[in-house]
Amino acid sequence: MAEASSENSDFEVLEPVSQSVPLVFNSPHSGRRYPQGFLDGSRLDALGIRRSEDHYVDELFSVAPALGAPMLVAHFPRAWLDVNREPYELDPRMFDGPLPSFANIGSIRVAGGLGTIPRVVAENMEIYRHRLPVEAALERIETVYKPYHARLRQLVVRTHVAFGLAVLVDCHSMPGNIRVSGSGIRPDFIIGDRYGTSASGELSRVAMRLLEDMGFSVVRNKPYAGGFITEHYGRPAKGLHALQIEVNRGLYIDEATLVKRPDFAVMQTAISAFLQDFSDYVEEYAADRALAAE
Repeated sequence: MAEASSENSDFEVLEPVSQSVPLVFNSPHSGRRYPQGFLDGSRLDALGIRRSEDHYVDELFSVAPALGAPMLVAHFPRAWLDVNREPYELDPRMFDGPLPSFANIGSIRVAGGLGTIPRVVAENMEIYRHRLPVEAALERIETVYKPYHARLRQLVVRTHVAFGLAVLVDCHSMPGNIRVSGSGIRPDFIIGDRYGTSASGELSRVAMRLLEDMGFSVVRNKPYAGGFITEHYGRPAKGLHALQIEVNRGLYIDEATLVKRPDFAVMQTAISAFLQDFSDYVEEYAADRALAAE
């Protein structure tokens, strides 16, 4: 069973009745509540604006509270605000007025139109009709981005204090046409650990093996190694691990219409089974580390 926390209408924490495992789940890109003013100012139609969503990932991973782990879920859309970026990765070409001097205007993600306030959705589709007031960007960061990360940080710290270990699972989806460079492999899942810097390689390998044993094609770090969240929260040497999981959208939605495929529930059940096995492993992993420290 889960209890929904309603401290902020822009996001919520799905809490277990009692946290029993050192896991925290996060779904930062599955939000589907589009502010009307945002839609009115966009040059995209109702379908086009949704192209950057991690479609229904919150539902695919919804077993988390039943496993004894909290899950933070964004309700705001990624096209409006991307919390998997630094707080001030901003493109000055998008705004009327000067950005703060500390803004990161030169990152690769900003250059690609995918900063904290994105300029484009997938396939370089421009979002806005006109430039935005700088104040609009800063307001989103102050009132949504910062509270979101404060809540995520609190969940990770709480877990680490309680168990001596915290494993953050950052849940995402990827386009169905993704191929691994040089191999042509179309992965069903990608496990990202920032090339071993955000999580123990053992945790990554176990996640991959569990999925492969279920018949899925799985790769590690290519082409997605993890974003700001895994980089920022993962400190393996301190018992803070952050893994990114990307699910191929072609497995569960029609990517042209964004409608769930008939076997969506089958995919949801498969992910739930994987998470149960992974949760069991993380419990043992934490117990082994605790014994070794005694």
